[in-house]
Amino acid sequence: MLLAGHIGEGPATSCRSESGDERKDVEEKSDINIAALVGNEQIGEGTDNGDLPSYVSAFIEKEVGNDLKSLKKLDKLIEQMTESKMQLEEQVLTISSEIPKRIQNALKNAEESKQFLNQFLEKETHLFSSINSHLQTAQPWMEDLGAMINQIHEIERHLAYLTWISQIEELSDNIQQYLMTNNVPEAASTLVSMAELDIKLQESSCTHLLSFMRATVKFWHKILKDKLTSDFEEVLAQLHWPFITSSQSQTVGLSRPASAPEIHSNLETLFCQLLKLQTSDELFTEPKQLPEKYSLPASSSVILPIQIMLTPLQKRFRYHFRGNRQTNVISKPEWYLAQVLMWIGNHTQFLDEKIQPILDKVGSSVNARLEFSRGLVILVLEKLAADIPCLLYDDNLFCHLVDEVLLFERELHSVHGYPGTFANCMHILSEETCFQRWLTVERKFALQKMDSMLSSEAAWTSQYKDITDVDEMKVPDCAETFMTLLLVITDRYKNLPTASRKLQFLELQKDLVDDFRIRLTQVMKEETRASLGFRYCAILNAVNYISTVLADWADNVFFLQLQQAALEVFAENNTLSKLQLGQLASMESSVFDDMINLLERLKHDMLTRQVDHVFREVKDAAKLYRKERWLSLPSQSEQAVMSLSSSACPLLLTLRDRLLQLEQQLCFSLFKIFWQMLVEKLDIYIYQEIILANHFNEGGAAQLQFDMTRNLFPLFSHYCKRPENYFKHVKEACIVLNLNIGSALLLKDVLQSAPGEPSATAALNEVGIYKLAQQDVEILLNLRTHWPNTGK
Repeated sequence: MLLAGHIGEGPATSCRSESGDERKDVEEKSDINIAALVGNEQIGEGTDNGDLPSYVSAFIEKEVGNDLKSLKKLDKLIEQMTESKMQLEEQVLTISSEIPKRIQNALKNAEESKQFLNQFLEKETHLFSSINSHLQTAQPWMEDLGAMINQIHEIERHLAYLTWISQIEELSDNIQQYLMTNNVPEAASTLVSMAELDIKLQESSCTHLLSFMRATVKFWHKILKDKLTSDFEEVLAQLHWPFITSSQSQTVGLSRPASAPEIHSNLETLFCQLLKLQTSDELFTEPKQLPEKYSLPASSSVILPIQIMLTPLQKRFRYHFRGNRQTNVISKPEWYLAQVLMWIGNHTQFLDEKIQPILDKVGSSVNARLEFSRGLVILVLEKLAADIPCLLYDDNLFCHLVDEVLLFERELHSVHGYPGTFANCMHILSEETCFQRWLTVERKFALQKMDSMLSSEAAWTSQYKDITDVDEMKVPDCAETFMTLLLVITDRYKNLPTASRKLQFLELQKDLVDDFRIRLTQVMKEETRASLGFRYCAILNAVNYISTVLADWADNVFFLQLQQAALEVFAENNTLSKLQLGQLASMESSVFDDMINLLERLKHDMLTRQVDHVFREVKDAAKLYRKERWLSLPSQSEQAVMSLSSSACPLLLTLRDRLLQLEQQLCFSLFKIFWQMLVEKLDIYIYQEIILANHFNEGGAAQLQFDMTRNLFPLFSHYCKRPENYFKHVKEACIVLNLNIGSALLLKDVLQSAPGEPSATAALNEVGIYKLAQQDVEILLNLRTHWPNTGK
């Protein structure tokens, strides 16, 4: 082997006295030490792969190499390897001696565990047999004891049952005794206790006990209610209740002043006693509920004394507005609605002054006037629910009914303070079939109104045309009537109980706005050839007015609330992008944005058409002015007085006439946009078509400046303080053309020597040039012909 060969050569030369056995030991030790030095992991890998000789060769090559002098290291290496081998042998012997001991200990522990387990199994068997024996012995006792416990439980239930019956009978006897002694207040209080017991027993499965309790409560409740109702109605009759006329309500208690305090005292006593019966009354009397399709808010029944006070009015209502009575006319809903409002108004003072203090005294949170109103409104709701199906498909009758109901609701809420959270007529109108019919009729009549307003002779004239302060917007009658129509629709639906219904009406309004915009566009197209005419301007004013009003409405609290509701609906249905939802949520956009954008686009198109029309006229009028001989005009010093160029007169006259005409026909905001758009085009036109297209001597430049600054610019001084700022190209071109010779030469040198440098910009600014670029100024300087002769 390579290992034996390499290692054996060293000792053969240095230690010749070693025997063969010793050499063999040295070789074995060397093998072990080399393996240790090379590394267990490497050697292990080498052994597995059959590369051990190569590792050993590498080790010898590293330690000895080709240098023969390094052979001196072999003794030291052999010594190190021997020590490593001895250490490894000791470790192997130690491990070999410890493992059997551990195995022996483990076996010993397992044996002991087995013995303990056997002992436990023996104990478990003995205990199991003892328990079985005990259970067999105790079984008869358990059966007897269980039967006794069941008997005890049964007896306890019987006792509890008898206790409840005893309580009921005791309360019943007490009520009977109180009634025999005419102590109605105590009888009523005892009935309250009995009703509370009835409520507690509702979870019991003792059906007979429940029936007995309910029958007892019902028996005494009827007796007490009949008695108190009779007495209460008698007192009310003494007060001439109900108050059918307003004068009757104002003089209540004044006809018999001597007995009035006693009557009111009795009223208070009986009212309080009836109030005590409220708990038991709710056990037997279920409030009348309209079908679920009307989605009325949950509410308790009207308190018992108010119910009794409402009874005569309910009888009157049913007598007059049910059946075949002449007062029950389906086409006259205003009759019963006005009657209910009158009854509420007639009894308000009495309820506030006489009944409300009683409720406050007993600590009740009920508002007497609102409770009374609620009872009467229920009659109206029942009447509406019965009548609406009969007139649903008669547009005129249905529309009349809706109008009257809305008027009724407005007065009910504004005058009588009826809360919107209570059941009201809007819940009836919100029922699906009725609501869809309402939307259809609303749309139909709105479209008819739009047809009539647009076909009217006064459609495009303003009804405030003679009142300057009022007619700032110059709104034609059709636009004002249309926005009034939208406003009325808003007032009609703003009190609907749900946001979803309001959003449907909002969509109707948006559809109407779009329809009106389309109609305006159609009329505008007919007037396109006369874009400066009266009707065209009136259409433009109408578009501007509608857009402005819608923008104002977008900031209204009501429409902001609708915007929030719409945001929730859109988020649920995923009908808008995240960007659009974010704009709605951040109030960057509004519910009318789509309509406003379309109207603004139409407004811009119409204004552009007007500007183009006037601009064409101005260009036609400026033909002579363009051909003016600017090269041969006399200088300013040669003229006594500067005057307007005769060729500029048609241009300025045309411009003046059109400005005056449109100032009278357009509202201020539109006219401002118009003249600014016109000035922008006019500035570019004069600069490009007149100034840049000609050359100017000193007189021509001065004449141009005079025409512009003393004649053209002042035409617009009525509309702004500094009109020349809107003619930046023309104004600065005149400055360049009229610079004195020295300044012009200096400016030309600066621009040529430092193009694009700050010094050039500073030089331009110094002479008043801010708009024109340096190249434009150089072109203008080259248009000047009055330069000094330099001899070149």
